[in-house]
Amino acid sequence: MISSTKSIIIAIPAAAVALALGGCAVMPPSGPSVVALPRSGEPLGQFQQDDYACRDYANRSTDPNAAAQAATTNSVNSAALGTLGGAAVGTLIGAAAGNAGAGAAIGAGSGLLIGGANGANGAQYSAAGLQARYDAAYAQCMTSKGNTISQPPQPAYYAPQPAYYAPQPYYYAPPPRYVAPPPVMYAPYPYY
Repeated sequence: MISSTKSIIIAIPAAAVALALGGCAVMPPSGPSVVALPRSGEPLGQFQQDDYACRDYANRSTDPNAAAQAATTNSVNSAALGTLGGAAVGTLIGAAAGNAGAGAAIGAGSGLLIGGANGANGAQYSAAGLQARYDAAYAQCMTSKGNTISQPPQPAYYAPQPAYYAPQPYYYAPPPRYVAPPPVMYAPYPYY
């Protein structure tokens, strides 16, 4: 009974780490994200042959499987380094506070969270760059065969001009008043 409980205690965190790192995986592009159009009068069969040949060219020129594997490895390494660094810092802070074990556990969890987020962010950028390189190679190939590339329309962001609805300012000056100085009275000097 104790060995099965111990194995469950070990298996649950291992499964959580595996699931967390699964989000860092980078998939190679499955196809171009640009639209290729045949040249005028080109038969469909010829266009499909060009399309297949250019997809193969883009796949070979960008080597997406190796790039995806490298990006995934980098993201997993980032999470692992974050965990180790967090555990080290947590141990130091925990030792100063009097409980190094709890500090290490908290630091490792925090490091895994931050390192995993950093790795997932890097994996997302790697996937976007990989898709861009694939699209560029595909577009160059299709254009060289006489086909055209149609870019998807960019979303238009129109912001209305700000309208300021404020009343016209009025300046009220106080009415001019003239106050005469008090009259001067000359009195005789007092006698002492």
